Amino acid sequence: MLKRVSLFVGSIAFFLFLFSIGSQAQTYKLTGRVIDSESGEFIDGVSVTLRGTAYGTNTVAGGYFEFNNLPDDRYVLSLTLEGYNRLEQVIRLKNDTELGSISIIRFGASGSGQALQKTIRSDNIVRLLNERPNFIGGNMVYGIPPEPKKLEGNNYLDSKWNRASILLYRDQQILEGFRARYNIVSNMFELMEPENNLVSVMPGLRIQNIVWIDSTYQVPRYFVNGMDFLDEGVPISGFFEVLVDGELPLMRRTEAILKESNYNQALMVGERNDQIIKRNTYYYLKGKNVIVIPRKRKKFFELFGDKAEEMEAFATENSFSVKDPSAIFQLFTRYNSLFPGFTPLMDQLLDGIDN
Repeated sequence: MLKRVSLFVGSIAFFLFLFSIGSQAQTYKLTGRVIDSESGEFIDGVSVTLRGTAYGTNTVAGGYFEFNNLPDDRYVLSLTLEGYNRLEQVIRLKNDTELGSISIIRFGASGSGQALQKTIRSDNIVRLLNERPNFIGGNMVYGIPPEPKKLEGNNYLDSKWNRASILLYRDQQILEGFRARYNIVSNMFELMEPENNLVSVMPGLRIQNIVWIDSTYQVPRYFVNGMDFLDEGVPISGFFEVLVDGELPLMRRTEAILKESNYNQALMVGERNDQIIKRNTYYYLKGKNVIVIPRKRKKFFELFGDKAEEMEAFATENSFSVKDPSAIFQLFTRYNSLFPGFTPLMDQLLDGIDN
């Protein structure tokens, strides 16, 4: 009997040992270094937390931080320091991870080629139908009902998902690690987390500006909220793309316009389906006012003030038409390059329309 009890106790101890091994989840290390976006110098004293957890530390000894014994999980890394934009970045920890140098942006920092800069003139109405019902009715041809019309096109500025950096109005918080696309009609951003493909929606009125890496051309594109600007004295709903920054910025706004079907069932002519048409309008920024680019040549070159003659000569030399968006982009790039500190945002004009 004693022997059987000892075997029973030994079995329990063995299974408890196996259970303890299985319950010890694999843990990992997370490290990185925080630097100033302009100077590139390390910053000590930055608060580094994993949002929603008890993990937190500060950068020391050259801007470094380190977390040990982190379980395999999804985390939101949050960096905060007085005088700087708060940065948040989504991390999926599956092994020991070295994040390298992470840049944070000081309030009022000048442009330095970062993917997101508050100073891309960000401090400086549309009423559309998202979709219409498919009405079936009207004429019948030989007793056969007409095919219901459809809606062609989409309301997205770019229907592809693009890797984005987002600056929120609230607390000047920066969000990283998402892919985004923008619904022009609803003025809403759809944000996808890269690891699990979960999609959330954020109203455009919460976002001050956003920069995404164009998934086709692999170049950054910069967008600023129209609420920060005035059109004939009125704030604007929606976002502008900053094409050229500098002394006289060039901006573009894309609208989605519903073109209704004009199909005549009896004659069987016209467009059968409703269509969403994308149209670009180009603006220049003067103070807080966005003003439509003039289409008349004389009015156009008056924008450049005392350099009007020089700019007109440059346009004539290159056979530029002031009605051609690509030519407008080249002329604004040329003008702004005449002033110190100019850095082009892009080398060529992207059409910006995704149908």
